[in-house]
Amino acid sequence: MSEDNCIFCKIIRGEIPARTVFEDEDFKVIMDASPATKGHVLILPKRHYDDLFALPEDVAAKALPLAARLAARLKEKLGCQGINIVQNNGEAAGQTVRHLHIHVIPRYEDGRKADVTWSHSTFDEAELDRILDTIRQNG
Repeated sequence: MSEDNCIFCKIIRGEIPARTVFEDEDFKVIMDASPATKGHVLILPKRHYDDLFALPEDVAAKALPLAARLAARLKEKLGCQGINIVQNNGEAAGQTVRHLHIHVIPRYEDGRKADVTWSHSTFDEAELDRILDTIRQNG
């Protein structure tokens, strides 16, 4: 299944050119057109899923091992010292294309600050306990 107006679906269908790094029956991996660093790639499921919440478990189970293989290859071939694996869900989280995708971003010890950051929040003990009670899974 694909979406007619989705840029990533168009790339997967070959309607928009991309630099393909890897492809199998489930995923297409392309170089990011606006990379954060040298070697920044995107893992695109070939089927259209808006976000993580729509992703079937069988596809999800293949995505992280693929990210790990790509990260190892980037470290080996490009000599990066670290890797960010980033997957955003929803506009508030920075998702700009409504087709699930995973960023694999090489990081280099070249003095530049990594831009995958957030500011830290503080909560008192009672609030932390309330949050824990709200999100804890039992069973």
